[in-house]
Amino acid sequence: MDEHVTLYTLPGCMQCTMTERALSDAGVGFAVVDLASDERAVDLVKQLGYLSAPVVDGAQHWSGFDPERIRATAARRSAEQLLAVSNA
Repeated sequence: MDEHVTLYTLPGCMQCTMTERALSDAGVGFAVVDLASDERAVDLVKQLGYLSAPVVDGAQHWSGFDPERIRATAARRSAEQLLAVSNA
């Protein structure tokens, strides 16, 4: 099963930009949600327990630029894809 990843960001947020770039570079597909223009997304991020951006929400969730977690997400996605191919 392919993991859905959502990246919650704010304009002008350097860690958000770095996280978006690292997810892209790692080949992780994701949707970007701008917290400055989506009040429901702000409420969701607060429910997850976070007060600052970026927030990455997938099989795991975290706040801040975290290259190790991004690599782990990419590795998990690669393993899921290999499993799906071998089961086909």
